Amino acid sequence: MASHSIVVTNIRSKLSRLGLSASLVVFCAIIPLLFVINASTGLSAEDWTRLWNNRLPELFSNTIILSLMVALLSFVLGVSSAWFIARKDFAGKKIAVWLMLLPLTIPTYVFAHIYTNLTEQDGWIGIAWMAIFGDNIAIPDLYNIFGATFILSLAGFSYVFLLVRSALSRSTKNLEEAARLQGASTTTIFWRINLPLLRPAIAAGLAVIVLHTLSDFGAVSMLRVQTFTLSIYNQMSGRLDYQSAAALSLVLIALSLTFLVLERFFRNRQRFYSGAQSRQLEPVKAQPFEQLLIWSWLGLIAFFSFILPLIWLISWSWEAWQQDLISEEFWGYAMNTGVVSFIAATIALIVAFPVAFYHTRHNTLLSQSYLHLSSVGFALPGPVIALGVLSFVLAQLPILYGTLAALVFAMVVRFLPLAIQAQEAALQQLTPSIEQAGRVFGAGPLENLQRVILPIIRSGMASAWVLVFIDTLKELPATLILRPTGFDTLPVRIWIEASEEMLELAAPAALLLVIGTLPAIWIMMKMEKPA
Repeated sequence: MASHSIVVTNIRSKLSRLGLSASLVVFCAIIPLLFVINASTGLSAEDWTRLWNNRLPELFSNTIILSLMVALLSFVLGVSSAWFIARKDFAGKKIAVWLMLLPLTIPTYVFAHIYTNLTEQDGWIGIAWMAIFGDNIAIPDLYNIFGATFILSLAGFSYVFLLVRSALSRSTKNLEEAARLQGASTTTIFWRINLPLLRPAIAAGLAVIVLHTLSDFGAVSMLRVQTFTLSIYNQMSGRLDYQSAAALSLVLIALSLTFLVLERFFRNRQRFYSGAQSRQLEPVKAQPFEQLLIWSWLGLIAFFSFILPLIWLISWSWEAWQQDLISEEFWGYAMNTGVVSFIAATIALIVAFPVAFYHTRHNTLLSQSYLHLSSVGFALPGPVIALGVLSFVLAQLPILYGTLAALVFAMVVRFLPLAIQAQEAALQQLTPSIEQAGRVFGAGPLENLQRVILPIIRSGMASAWVLVFIDTLKELPATLILRPTGFDTLPVRIWIEASEEMLELAAPAALLLVIGTLPAIWIMMKMEKPA
């Protein structure tokens, strides 16, 4: 009895430490939210009524429709590509994996800038369109919600692909073989077994995409689609109305949290465990005709999401090289970008683990609240996060004003949900009995964590680090506000040069973002088991 009491006491002590760590992380993550609430308290009922009558209905409509359309298109692109690559063995499979991941390296504002230029009458797509259709069919106009859906889906579907492919790589034969013994067809198995088992990964990927869409600034501003984020930026930069910007941000947070609550509600019981003795599924050798169909689909996705933008970037970068426009300062911008991204990704990976692990092991109202609150930073636009961090630093830590630490803090808050979602998706498939077996054999909490938990979820940890690293590389508005004096990054230079239509200067910086992300994706793929 005494030994049993000691074990219970140790477990409670461990859980309390874990909960305390998660609480501390969540408190840091909601600092921008506290700023928004404080700034919006100055609005009167009349001001709120004016906002509702003049702005909110249109912003609600545009933002929700855009988010749903992007989620749907990303689901189709991400799940289909992940399924083909994970379940079929075909020539060029490793290349296909890279092509599905590399769109993550291109910022949404770069996508928008490239495709708006390509679809002009003298652009590559515009010229090809006129040659095929002439004046009978107008060149597609991207300056609307459909153009924004196209751009944001190309930039975001890789999140679904990444997490679904990782889940498929851990699939087992047992359930599918049992279904076939009962006479189930391949289609029935997909809809009744495969898709339900993939729901945690799909939900995590779509949650990331919707949060990205809700807070996107670059693409919607270039395509002039009125969403909450663009309206908030206009209130701050154009009218200097920080109270109205904070009020709109508060509504955007409420919208994001509502989505997350609904997503958790429908996902709550959709978890599964892969047992230690389960047999892994092996990819099936694709027949020549199947390979043609697979590459036709994957090639079409890759062409528009990466190959065509890459060719455009290389073409304009070559122009810059020939004109000797790439100076030593350019390489300094690249170094600044890499340093900030590496530090932010590493810190986010570490601080996200307590939140993800606490919720996985204790699926309570408190743990769900931690998940939702830690996602606030991702729902807020970059400028609002930057101002929230700036307000906190000036009030509590003035010594950090104008330093790299303030910028890194904003980046960690901004992209913490990426690290939490990826780690939680991996932890949900960790069989509790494996962890309990480690305790039975005398492993302490830290040893169990180091020798049992972390090795099993290492692919999810690698995915989390890479996702944060890539998004920090591309972050623009927060960097514009919080960067130290003279500390420009590649996204800042891209925005400045693209705004002035200096394509030959913007393209090299965008191309270097792509190149700089390759090592991160290589690390992630080395950490994963081959599909």
